[in-house]
Amino acid sequence: MRRRPVSRTAAWALRLALFAFCAFPLYWMVVSSLKVSHELLASPPTFWPHEWELRAYRKLFYETNFWVYFKNTVIVSALTTVIVIVAGVIGAYSLTRYAFRGRTFVARMTLLAYMFPPIIMLVPLFLLARQLGLVNSIPGLALTYISFSLPYALWILRAFFQSIPLELEHAALIDGANRAQALAYIVMPLALPGIIATSIFTFIVAWNDFLFALVLIGQDELKTLAIGINEFFHMAVVDWGLIMAAGVMVTIPALVFFIAVQRYLIAGWGAGGLKG
Repeated sequence: MRRRPVSRTAAWALRLALFAFCAFPLYWMVVSSLKVSHELLASPPTFWPHEWELRAYRKLFYETNFWVYFKNTVIVSALTTVIVIVAGVIGAYSLTRYAFRGRTFVARMTLLAYMFPPIIMLVPLFLLARQLGLVNSIPGLALTYISFSLPYALWILRAFFQSIPLELEHAALIDGANRAQALAYIVMPLALPGIIATSIFTFIVAWNDFLFALVLIGQDELKTLAIGINEFFHMAVVDWGLIMAAGVMVTIPALVFFIAVQRYLIAGWGAGGLKG
């Protein structure tokens, strides 16, 4: 009995240490964005500023094209996520519910396509985008992200759909539902954890990408946040407060998106444990 409180204390200490390790970079970024200029590069560094100011955020919002970059990133990430989830759900459902020759081969090829690093596809995708006139365009950049996010979505969603009993769909079909209604009301609620996890992965990939946006986008009014913030390093004097403020503003939407879908993820886990 004496060992149980000790083990609990050790477990909580380990959790707090892991939380501090993961949260410290975000804390340092927020604090650095609020420091005055002379304190930002002080040695030794101050973990709690003596003076606070919003100069970096005012400069970011009013003296740069941050909102243009932000709008472009939101459009690209949302477009990529929606298309990948819709196509992934339909494709994964087809791979698990319809029997056709080569079904297993197609499923394995999707995994094989995801095994190659995206940088290998950089040159072919650029040449294809140039031939189709999709260079310097938001849809072209979104299609690029879809090309290497969709195989992962198909493979993950296929595993979730395979775990759902066919008897549930058969019961719905007997009760008068069609195939689309069975998918929408029976299969998708049970596969919700996989759908949410896939959407989080796809959104973060599109939100944080730097390489493909750098190659495919050259016009300033079409740049995403990763490319636009990178331009801040090319200034005559690097404003680290401005860069930290930009980092905070890039991180917040991803956190908000995860928090917004987290309750649906948990609800999906609970629904997946119920039997019809």
